[in-house]
Amino acid sequence: MQITSVETRSHGRYTATVDGYEAEMTYSRTSPRLIIIDHTGVPDALRGRGVGQALAAHAIEAARKGGWKIMPLCPFFRAQAMRHKDWADVVNL
Repeated sequence: MQITSVETRSHGRYTATVDGYEAEMTYSRTSPRLIIIDHTGVPDALRGRGVGQALAAHAIEAARKGGWKIMPLCPFFRAQAMRHKDWADVVNL
């Protein structure tokens, strides 16, 4: 699955296109060291296929590489972060 990233000023978006459907995870950058993930949207046609999880894992890897932290306001991302204790190095719960 190919995930793309776009960031303009203080807003960013990760997208994954699968079988012609687009899923997204959006965030706001509050500082060079912190982003707030505020939304994850996965079309019904892609539910249960791990697309949201792939977007979340991509955000974690980006944070580790970029040296920033993530504050999860999105209920989906927050639930994933609570399940993945190994993300604690970059997630502020």
